[in-house]
Amino acid sequence: MKLMFFNDFRFGVVRGDDVVDVTSTVQSVPHAGPHDLIAGVIEQFDTLRPRIEDAAKAGKGVPVGSVQIRPPLPRPRNIACMAVNYMEDGTRSEPAPINAFTKSPNAIIGPGDTMVLPDAPATVFEGEAELAVVIGKRAKNVKAADAMAHVFGYVNFIDGSARGLPPAGNVFFQMKSRDTFAPIGPYIATADEIADPHKLQVKLWNNGTLMQNFNTDDMAHRIPRCIEWVSAIHTLDPGDILATGTNHRGLNAFQGGDQIELETEGLGRLTIKVSDPLRRSWSRETRLERANKGLEGLTPQLTGKYARVA
Repeated sequence: MKLMFFNDFRFGVVRGDDVVDVTSTVQSVPHAGPHDLIAGVIEQFDTLRPRIEDAAKAGKGVPVGSVQIRPPLPRPRNIACMAVNYMEDGTRSEPAPINAFTKSPNAIIGPGDTMVLPDAPATVFEGEAELAVVIGKRAKNVKAADAMAHVFGYVNFIDGSARGLPPAGNVFFQMKSRDTFAPIGPYIATADEIADPHKLQVKLWNNGTLMQNFNTDDMAHRIPRCIEWVSAIHTLDPGDILATGTNHRGLNAFQGGDQIELETEGLGRLTIKVSDPLRRSWSRETRLERANKGLEGLTPQLTGKYARVA
């Protein structure tokens, strides 16, 4: 099943090219807003699923293209993101030590929304195409062998990053947790929709040019291990997000005016815009293209505030 919020956060099931409003089937879930409604639906899904399915079959759909799609998880309690979790197409000789960081729930935006680049002296702004896991039931000290039973589903995720902020070593919080730096959507695909989350093609386009194109079979620490490791540090609740990392070779500068599209097999296409009030510019090249030219370092800023003068 594919679940989404749309318009004024109506709860819907995607059926082909349509979405069916099934809000009435989940009104019994205690909630103050859509953020805890979806968490409650996920937590009670085994009970709610039959009536949601019946309503989705019987209801009249409207074209998905005619509605405003909202983020399917408007404010998850936790957003845990795996760091350096790909083998980079075999260019790494061994996996990096398992590691992660958190993002603020205020970083969440949805389809059609805008990632805003802040007034900060970042070397470059990038967005990482990622498969994200949606947690289905409370996970604390979960063993890898039992971890997949805690997965509710999957969602597209872009990990916005402000690279190179000073001081050196003061990295992940100010780089990753900016407002608007966690676009997700357009819907959550329940786990039964995805045969193998470790065999999905992930593609990201910047202004129509394919930049990232990799398969989740390149993942270094797989989902069960990630859940085991994170849940040993802090509890994961229903509706929490665990982003699984990216293959960095296609990373490229996000800049004002860009249209970004992310599509993971089975998860639909997430489209966002990028705004930069400072109108800065960077070279249009991926990390792999720079490496193939023998260039070192990240994509250089060309113009605007904080540009380094040669």
